Amino acid sequence: MVRDDADRVDREATFPEAQVAALRTQGLLGLLSSPGHGGLGGGPREIVDALLVLSAACGSTSMVYLMHLSAAAVLEAAPPAGSEDLLRRVATGDALATLAFSERGSRSHFWAPTSRAETDGRRVRLLADKSWVTSANHADVFVVSTLAPDATSPTESELYAVERSTPGIEPCGAFEGVGLRGNDSAPMRIAVDLPLSARLGAAGSGFSSMLQVVLPYFSLGNAAVSLGLARSALQAAIAHVTAAGFEHLGSTLADLPTIRAYIAKSWADLTAHEAMLRETAGLVASPGDGTMLAVLCTKAACNEAALRVTDTAMRVAGGAAYSRHLGIERYARDARAGFVMAPTSDVLFDFAGRALCGLDLF
Repeated sequence: MVRDDADRVDREATFPEAQVAALRTQGLLGLLSSPGHGGLGGGPREIVDALLVLSAACGSTSMVYLMHLSAAAVLEAAPPAGSEDLLRRVATGDALATLAFSERGSRSHFWAPTSRAETDGRRVRLLADKSWVTSANHADVFVVSTLAPDATSPTESELYAVERSTPGIEPCGAFEGVGLRGNDSAPMRIAVDLPLSARLGAAGSGFSSMLQVVLPYFSLGNAAVSLGLARSALQAAIAHVTAAGFEHLGSTLADLPTIRAYIAKSWADLTAHEAMLRETAGLVASPGDGTMLAVLCTKAACNEAALRVTDTAMRVAGGAAYSRHLGIERYARDARAGFVMAPTSDVLFDFAGRALCGLDLF
């Protein structure tokens, strides 16, 4: 069902409500939530498996799902006080969750919000303009980042669980983009008063949660989305070149050695990066000294691989790839979101290089 409706979701820039409902019915919105809250208790390997399959069918649905899982992971890791009902609703899919991190002032440096919380010791006031929030008009719960009230550096931040029913939540427009057209990513104005119990984890712990929980899970999922899209593009290109041909020559496009070589190189590219992705998932499941370096490199490398493979799919399928009937152009457009999605590939490679050279990341 997800694959069958993917073209309509893209063409009409429509939020994939039926697809999300199907994930809910199958219990998959609780993939990373604990069984005690009604979830499946999955981890890094499971998020990779799920998103490789889902993204191969629909990029927009997979991005909505990835943001829900990323929010669910940090809610489970650092639950706000008295949040059992919230965690159960997220686990069962009764509440669709998402992240509200990016701000215009810090752009792709999502870990460094420029907004600042204010508190009187009992309640907290959040005033933030978020630049990109997936599922902005459809999510029920937002994990919102902000500087701690007494922060003296960009890394002294906090996360808060904010429900849509809270007065002061205002999505600002609808998404009209090149790819992932159904993911409902939009700016959001957040001007809310909350109890301190809405904070995730201890005071000032937001930066730690973003790096230790959100970054690994989001990076794995984002890399999986990129590779799933690229594999579908390659499969569609193979189907085309083995069927389309030259009647006057009695041959197909696949009879051309250059076409076959392009396809083989792309297959090797995808296979190598999927192996890298699965190895990194194992490291996140059992962290060690090289885990952060692997996380930083894997998202960036898989994003870049998806660009190469989808470009090749467009090339070998020729003019037919520019029409909608093959689906290749949709996969190619969707795959371009990964490398500009914070943290961007360039930022990640810089961080990885700093780590390899023994320099501080921040």
